[in-house]
Amino acid sequence: MFARPGLPAFDYVRPETADEVIHLLQEEGEGARLLMGGTDLLPGMRDGAFRPRVVIDVKGLPGIKVAAYDPDRGLTVGAAVTMNELARHQQVQAHYPLLAQAAGAVASYQVRNRATLGGNLCNASPCADTAPTCLVLDAELAILGPEGDRLLPAADFFLGPGRTALRPGEMLTAIHFPPSPAGNAARYLKLGRCRTGDLSLVGVAVLGYPDGGRGKYHFRIGLGSVAPTPIRAAEAEAYLEEHPVGEEALAAAAERAMAAANPISDVRGTAKYQRAMVRTLTLRGLREVWEKLPT
Repeated sequence: MFARPGLPAFDYVRPETADEVIHLLQEEGEGARLLMGGTDLLPGMRDGAFRPRVVIDVKGLPGIKVAAYDPDRGLTVGAAVTMNELARHQQVQAHYPLLAQAAGAVASYQVRNRATLGGNLCNASPCADTAPTCLVLDAELAILGPEGDRLLPAADFFLGPGRTALRPGEMLTAIHFPPSPAGNAARYLKLGRCRTGDLSLVGVAVLGYPDGGRGKYHFRIGLGSVAPTPIRAAEAEAYLEEHPVGEEALAAAAERAMAAANPISDVRGTAKYQRAMVRTLTLRGLREVWEKLPT
């Protein structure tokens, strides 16, 4: 058995304020990397994908490891909150079960003890489990940089595999989720090569909710691992807005979700198989959500 390479040499810094982090990012440029959970950074350094001069540990920044819920303003999750903390958080389970499900689907239990929501999003992998959920929940990302703070909708954050809308010198500090629609039901479904611990071949996030007693229902559908970025299945959502909800409409929406998918064939599966599974999982998710909605 051959020994795996170790980590390259680097300077480790643990700032106490966000201003220190921004200063270091400006000073070091591409030679700096942020450390939250490290589940992508450290393997990448070991394998030679990253060779930072400075690793900046941001876990000590105020509020970055806190998830706080307010009934009027919604949920704010610090970027360094771990997946297991999210999955177990009572307010997240009660008001954002879709987020709890997606967080609990990431990798293995051991990895979830380290992996963070901010890291999962900033890695910008098309198969990130929490990304379609953030789209469906209309999340906004709080970003801090040399020009100050800005909020960016999750839909505008992902630019491509490994590419985000973060500008040089910026960092993600928190993720904001608005109050959930009243009476909603949600489901996250993931297909991997094995039951747990694997990257997603297909991820489907479904949220449904009634339209304030008017007898109508709204659905949001997010897809992961089947396009260069996580996407919303807009045509499937629009179809369900325009047709009475029932088995026929749900099946037709699932077909439209499949049409929105644009996966590639790789060692984990063919594009044809992934598209078919988008239809299957979307229909399954829609059925489960529909059964839970008040009628």
